[in-house]
Amino acid sequence: MPETLLSPDEIRTMFSRAMSRMYRDEVPAYGTLVDLVRAVNAGVLAEDPVARDRLAAGGALGRISEERHGAIRLGTAAELATMRRLFAVMGMAPVGYYDLSAAGVPVHATAFRPLGEAALAANPFRVFTSLLRLDLIADPDLRDEAESVLSRRTIFTDACLALIAAAETRGGLAPAEGERFVAEAIETFRWHPVANVSHALYRRLHGAHRLVADVVAFKGPHINHLTPRTLDIEAVQRQMPARGIVPKAVIEGPPARKVPILLRQTSFKALEEPVTYTDGTTTVAGSHTARFGEIEERGLALTPKGQALYDRLLAATRAEIRPAADGSNAAEYIARLREVFAAFPDDLDTLRREGLGYFRYAATGRPAREGDIALDADALVAAGLLTAEPIVYEDFLPVSAAGIFQSNLGDDAAQDFRANPSRARFEADLGAPVHDLHQAYAEIEAASLARARLALARDAAIA
Repeated sequence: MPETLLSPDEIRTMFSRAMSRMYRDEVPAYGTLVDLVRAVNAGVLAEDPVARDRLAAGGALGRISEERHGAIRLGTAAELATMRRLFAVMGMAPVGYYDLSAAGVPVHATAFRPLGEAALAANPFRVFTSLLRLDLIADPDLRDEAESVLSRRTIFTDACLALIAAAETRGGLAPAEGERFVAEAIETFRWHPVANVSHALYRRLHGAHRLVADVVAFKGPHINHLTPRTLDIEAVQRQMPARGIVPKAVIEGPPARKVPILLRQTSFKALEEPVTYTDGTTTVAGSHTARFGEIEERGLALTPKGQALYDRLLAATRAEIRPAADGSNAAEYIARLREVFAAFPDDLDTLRREGLGYFRYAATGRPAREGDIALDADALVAAGLLTAEPIVYEDFLPVSAAGIFQSNLGDDAAQDFRANPSRARFEADLGAPVHDLHQAYAEIEAASLARARLALARDAAIA
């Protein structure tokens, strides 16, 4: 009898829990943050039964406490290609291309996450994965030195690579293999307090950009943050100081709204951690700042039309005022953001009718007639034959990601690299195309509408 294999969903859940335990041990403030988020979420669900019922109806209530996203930064194409294979064992695919160079951060990225509705409901663990753009570093000698350092490091254990290959060959892993895979894979994301480079080279890398130093100077791509999902990010932001956590000054993303859209994020400042630097003969005690805690609030996934409106309003706001990393203009920025975003509809019915967001349809159970089947989705909802619930945004926002990076790397971290997208090069390094995030949401919406129409047709036939 063939051995039963673990599902990718099961392996992903094992891995995400192991990652959370490891990061809680390494960064105790993360544990405090998780406890705060759980308390806030419990309060929201207790006070708002409508929100609780909506989450339950959409199958999202059970996943809230499990939900996390992490972030890593890689240095070479080979690391990125192997990371794609590692995440594939857990049912995670690359979704979206993000060019952060436009915001002064020398990386481009994708998000590895599950794709299908069932997989997302099981565990929506995501890892925002950036690849360093050494081509954006002006000093050619420093680029060569950084490339040389990166070419000599190995970030995956031999056992991890063997288990990836076994999963690819057999289509999965047995339970004991899955446990070993998680234990070996976690080693790639662990913090290493001994640097790969001398203190002198670290300082030069740091001078080029703090993120360059974070990628090049260490033995592996230590997880730099884990992010629980909250149902009220404003409450978390207010309560963080009482827990001994200092939040960043401005919540990234859209302003507070009745109907949350896309993604809002905040974080606490990155930790200054002791690091030992060595040149092979001498060691120097120093420090490095990179790892932090982040919180997110997820809202409605927007269509291309909705995303274009969001981008236009955000650009208009930032053309007038940009949030300073030190928080000195936070109140002015938030006030102007709210004023500009008044142009974005803030009720579910208008968002749906104007085609600004993606929705999941279901038959209400109300008796349908044969003529109802030909009606469009808007008419079916208006007639009370269908419900339309917002589809949660599962992805990321480049400007928000860059804002989080910059606020945790220091006021002087931003540089003007200008927009420099290179999706074709990223996909070549990845070894696969990235999935279009809009297609994923459109397919979920279309499938739900098809199922709902089929249910109505059956009702009409019976009648």
